[in-house]
Amino acid sequence: MNAYESLGRDLREALGRRTARRAHRRRMAGATALSAVTVGILSTAALASGALPGLDLDPTKWEILGRGEVDGRASYVNARDRQSGEESTFLEERDAGMDRYEAFLLNRRTRSAAGLPLEAGPVCTPEELTGIEIAALEALAAGANVTERLRPFACSGVEYGAERALWVHEGKEPVEMLMPGAR
Repeated sequence: MNAYESLGRDLREALGRRTARRAHRRRMAGATALSAVTVGILSTAALASGALPGLDLDPTKWEILGRGEVDGRASYVNARDRQSGEESTFLEERDAGMDRYEAFLLNRRTRSAAGLPLEAGPVCTPEELTGIEIAALEALAAGANVTERLRPFACSGVEYGAERALWVHEGKEPVEMLMPGAR
């Protein structure tokens, strides 16, 4: 083997080692970038879906605009649908075992904190809320117009009471979710 062949072999080996090092660095940089992107996506998903119990929003479908906790018993998330651009508010009230009137007041505080409108008028008393639920249940059972039956009630809480009555009537909630006098 002459000096030129030896030199050529050494140069090819050196170039091969350098090319291998560059390829290794490129693979490592790609793996690091992929890891960073994966961590970012998973962190976003964890933040959007796990930060508030029960409010699991897919971060690929929803842009979180705001969120909050109320009295440690309720959560809300204001979000925008990434596809349509429509804004929505999601509420979760952990009111099982609470006094039903206190659950109603928690709903009002949560709606207010989330920036949702409240009905006009003074807050319904426990007696008024019970009357609303009874009137709504009677109208639903008779197939009558619920809105007409609830017209005499001028307090803020008619929608809440009517909704509870509807859910119980449809079997979506147990009767225990109504005010005690409406059961």
